[in-house]
Amino acid sequence: MSYTYPSGQPQGTARKVTNRLREIMIAELMTINVYQSHIANSYMINVNEVWHHIMLDEIRHYETVFNLLRKYDPVQYKASLEQHEDYLKPKSPMQLYNPRYDKQIVLNNIREDIKGELEAVILYEEEIEAYSSYKDIKIAIQSIIDDEKEHAEHLTQVLKKYENEQFIYIKEKGKSESQKRGKP
Repeated sequence: MSYTYPSGQPQGTARKVTNRLREIMIAELMTINVYQSHIANSYMINVNEVWHHIMLDEIRHYETVFNLLRKYDPVQYKASLEQHEDYLKPKSPMQLYNPRYDKQIVLNNIREDIKGELEAVILYEEEIEAYSSYKDIKIAIQSIIDDEKEHAEHLTQVLKKYENEQFIYIKEKGKSESQKRGKP
């Protein structure tokens, strides 16, 4: 049985502070995976740079919350101090991947990402009140909320830029098609 919904998002039913932190970590991991997938499947360098910047913020959010979890869960803290054997082995090369998305799908992905960032703001703003006696957690979550709002704005600006470009292309294509048919 999985604690997450089929989409990978946590169910949001945790009561313990440490488990609430784990829910945030799950949400951040899912977001990192989404951005990584989008980058891997896009030829649009400018969009990939935006996604990469946001993905690095999401990785930082995950690490911030994980450090808080280690602070409040002694078993997790102890496990973090242990040296794991695979960490000492040489790193194998990354698997190469060839993108296969077209521009329209990339724009759809940006819309989905904006939706995800807005949902994160709602989730975290609702969640922050549960940490009233944990000032450090509240400060960290507020910082994450602020980043998520900035991500939504940044993605919206990118979307508008490419939607306008796409509209002009469609409009020009329509003009040239009607000229071919002899219509003014």
